[in-house]
Amino acid sequence: MKEGKKKGDSAGSTSGLSRRGFLRGAGLTTAGTVVLNNGLLAFDSKAKMAKGRLYPADAADIMLRVNGREYALKVEPRTTLADTLRYQLGLTGTKVVCDRGSCSACTVYLDGKPVNSCMTLVLDVKDQEVTTIEGIAKGDELHPVQEAFIDHDASQCGYCTPGMVMSCVHLLENNPAPTLEDVKHATRGNLCRCGTYPHVFKATLAAAAKMK
Repeated sequence: MKEGKKKGDSAGSTSGLSRRGFLRGAGLTTAGTVVLNNGLLAFDSKAKMAKGRLYPADAADIMLRVNGREYALKVEPRTTLADTLRYQLGLTGTKVVCDRGSCSACTVYLDGKPVNSCMTLVLDVKDQEVTTIEGIAKGDELHPVQEAFIDHDASQCGYCTPGMVMSCVHLLENNPAPTLEDVKHATRGNLCRCGTYPHVFKATLAAAAKMK
């Protein structure tokens, strides 16, 4: 007569690993991952501590010029320009929505040229001047495009708005008398999930007329 299964054995198990043991091991693995990801354990014996943060040995010291100011920063090679602006400099006007360069909410200028900052490594910026949404106003005086966005209700949830404004400002700096088709073309890479495109177009054309 065959002996009965021991309590806790899984049905049909031949490995001797119980269901309880498997779950316990999986739980420990998950907990270990959380600890590592939160920096509670040193992930690199050569890691460096700077300003209360743990950096890997290959972290680089850089100078970054943003909105007319210079910043001395320590960054990892994998760090994007968007993350640097938001989390190290506190310039949260630059939004990260898709994080893969498909919505352009993170648009900033590099030497006056619009780029997706979520797809730009900060180490690749080098000595180029970075301009963010915070840098296009003059102190407390909003840029005409920003004012027009308010007047024409060109934003709803607001996530796409900074990128939209940056694209429209760039258009007017290079084409002071745009047509509707010019505005559509300039914002073709900016995704608005709320569908406020008609108001964006009206605001941009109104700002162009005001700036003449």
